[in-house]
Amino acid sequence: MHHLDIKVIERALKWANQGLTVWLCTVLKTFGSAPREPGAMLAACSTGDYLGSLSGGCVEEDFIARLQNGEFNEPVQRVRYGGDAGSANIRLPCGGRLEVLVERLAPNTENLTHLEVMHATLLGRQPLTRCITLDGSSKRFNPSNNTEPTVTFDTASVNIRIGPALRLIIAGISSVSAPCALFAQTLGFEVIVCDPRDEARQNFTVAGVEVQAVLPSVFIASGGCHANTAVVALTHDPRIDDLAMIEAVRTEAFYIGVMGSQLTSQQRAERLLRSGGLTESQVARIAMPIGLNLGSKTPAEIALAVMADIARLSRGKARHAL
Repeated sequence: MHHLDIKVIERALKWANQGLTVWLCTVLKTFGSAPREPGAMLAACSTGDYLGSLSGGCVEEDFIARLQNGEFNEPVQRVRYGGDAGSANIRLPCGGRLEVLVERLAPNTENLTHLEVMHATLLGRQPLTRCITLDGSSKRFNPSNNTEPTVTFDTASVNIRIGPALRLIIAGISSVSAPCALFAQTLGFEVIVCDPRDEARQNFTVAGVEVQAVLPSVFIASGGCHANTAVVALTHDPRIDDLAMIEAVRTEAFYIGVMGSQLTSQQRAERLLRSGGLTESQVARIAMPIGLNLGSKTPAEIALAVMADIARLSRGKARHAL
């Protein structure tokens, strides 16, 4: 899940709490080169306001126009875009096709609770599967895990897995931190920067990033990581970097990395084993030197290498397969 999904559900909750009916749209299946993947969400209300994305824009425009013309009054509908004559009259520029689930959520207690559970799950709770019957008779949550498909469906029901949104914890502020945060935001990550140094925080001005005035190790130890979290240490300061690594390897974070040369990385590994109390298997979880070997020199190039490596791992791609 992406950070945008959190914003979508937060907006849906805001509308529902204002007494507005919400239409929650989820991409079920894509064919060809459709720009959004299964699980992508959009929320809309009767005023025509919406947040989220289903395609490159044409599907969103068609959906809002039809919504304002009084369509989508059923509790649950499946809508197809692109492809055969039975699909909505929209030809996707990419030549692809997609199928969308449209849920009409009246502002009642049941639907508010459902949205609140979705919100809590995206913020870091254990993954859940939304089980929705296509006749609109029921919707519920079942336990899930990150290995299940994002979406499965048949003629009677739809199952949509939701879990914690992608999160990047940047341990310490350096010249690489800002471009890394910007790349991460573009890739759909929630970004949290931790640094106790006042002067460092004053020079960090990336909008939309949560900045914590604490040691990264303290934030991580307090429960800041979930299974969809990447932790990167970028300061070259062992007082910040090493402590962050010691705490990060004790979490479910899917990517842990620290910046440094080959020699510095070897020395850090020895130090973490000798003084940090880590095991060899824990040290092996740490990518050091961090990132793909792109020959990076500038802060932006280093940040690109870092985020490329994180994206590779989040997509399940082995380094040797690149």
